[in-house]
Amino acid sequence: MSRAYDYVVVGAGSAGCVLANRLSENGRYSVCLLEAGPPDRYLWIHIPIGYAKTMFHPVYNWGFYTDPDPGMHDRKIYWPRGRGFGGCSSVNGLIYIRGQKADYDAWAAAGNEGWSWDQVLPYFRRAEHNDLGAGPTRGTEGPLWASSIKARHPLTEAFIGAANRLGVPRVDDFNSGDQEGVGYYQLTTRNGLRCSTSVAYLRPAMGRPNLTVESNAHAEKVLFEGTRAVGVQYRQGGRSLSVRANREVILSAGALQSPQLLQLSGVGPRELLQQFGIPLVHALPGVGENLQDHLQIRLMYECTQPITTNDDLNSLVRKMRMGMQWLLTRTGPLAIGINQGGLFTNVHSPDGLPDIQYHFGTLSADSAGGSVHPFSGFTMSVCQLRPQSRGYVRIKSADPMDAPSMQPNYLSAELDRQTAIAGVRYTRKLAETEPLKSLIRREYRPGPACESDAEILEFCREYGASIFHPSGTCKMGNDPLAVVDQRLRVHGVQGLRVVDCSIMPTLVSGNTNVPVVMIAEKASEMILEEANQPSLSQRVPLTSTRAELEAQAS
Repeated sequence: MSRAYDYVVVGAGSAGCVLANRLSENGRYSVCLLEAGPPDRYLWIHIPIGYAKTMFHPVYNWGFYTDPDPGMHDRKIYWPRGRGFGGCSSVNGLIYIRGQKADYDAWAAAGNEGWSWDQVLPYFRRAEHNDLGAGPTRGTEGPLWASSIKARHPLTEAFIGAANRLGVPRVDDFNSGDQEGVGYYQLTTRNGLRCSTSVAYLRPAMGRPNLTVESNAHAEKVLFEGTRAVGVQYRQGGRSLSVRANREVILSAGALQSPQLLQLSGVGPRELLQQFGIPLVHALPGVGENLQDHLQIRLMYECTQPITTNDDLNSLVRKMRMGMQWLLTRTGPLAIGINQGGLFTNVHSPDGLPDIQYHFGTLSADSAGGSVHPFSGFTMSVCQLRPQSRGYVRIKSADPMDAPSMQPNYLSAELDRQTAIAGVRYTRKLAETEPLKSLIRREYRPGPACESDAEILEFCREYGASIFHPSGTCKMGNDPLAVVDQRLRVHGVQGLRVVDCSIMPTLVSGNTNVPVVMIAEKASEMILEEANQPSLSQRVPLTSTRAELEAQAS
């Protein structure tokens, strides 16, 4: 390890770009950021509608598939993951959502001190530049833009109007902590361009002498001296290299690859590591467990009028018009992306909180990012916000270049099955309500033959897909399956933290990109606090449950 830095961050994604900026900001500490992919120079990353171009890109997308899922007719579900500067924030659907107040209060109630809504709100506001202006829950000075959709689309207006008739209020801001409502989403865009964490955080920091960024550097394992993380081994240009971390190694490789990297490095379930001959550094049975994701059920409709994005994309003249509108004014469909309308409401949960979310898109296609249908079509995609189904991520070999085994176990919980059925029925209720009803010629999928609860559930199993929010695989807490403590330090070792979507004990109620930015903002402050006050870095005593568990594991 000829090179040494104070901090080595693995992954230049939604969290890693934030950490690289904040940890190098005061100039006191040196930071090395390792990214397996390339810089974000591909044009379609930066054009919001380019989401369709990056969905299956062989360079900028990992293009993972799950294992055959028994709850989904043994289908392998496509899981795109961003590869390159910005990570998933460079290829996602741009939706600016924080989740509900209750999500974070539940994290704190489970023993994760410092993670209640009131305690994380300052970090949301710190990150945010909201065009709605300052408010009790909004920020206007941060680098990450929350831009409102100014143009009004007749289909989206009809969707909103139908929800209003069913008692859901129209809102402009879904991010105040109480999500109930329907309206246009805000997007992580700025002046018609994508505002990824690479654009918002990494690019402004790239010229700092104390920040080194290595692209096309695939992390192979964390290096340990005893139980202390001291560096990272990575592959770049066909060579295996290593870099030393004098203070900490921070994993921000995401909910799939952070647990994979821990397991490859000797931190994880003992039997799994033994199976592949990986020397044990510390037995942590929860590494890779607790996998959660949002399952989307996409109902598609044929529209009575040629006003959809299908019509735009199926016409050469209209495509040229779209392109010119974006080039000249940075507005129009190219500046918005796929989904415009959002709706949060309760259809099944006894607590009365919103338990489903809609992504309303003015186009239709057989798959996310696929070619649009030849007819005028639109999509109402509904998902359960807080699924109870749990899966896992586990290495399949000791080769870091092999994708891990990913098993989401969708619809394995009864609540999830009942909520999926209720979500489909509520969608049909919306479709039968004016002013949306008059714009619908037919339900293309699932179609009128799908009516009973059993038939609807079969439709969900056959056509359900991910909204690309895998989380929870290095969960925060002190229970037997917890991987990190409330300061995101990996249990049982020193000098190692995880900062990404994997630390969520439970999945937040909505899209995960903005919560990950908040997590990284909060983590960077904790890391710098500990650097300035070494006493803060001392371990919080483990509970007897964890102590007993680790004694058994050793």
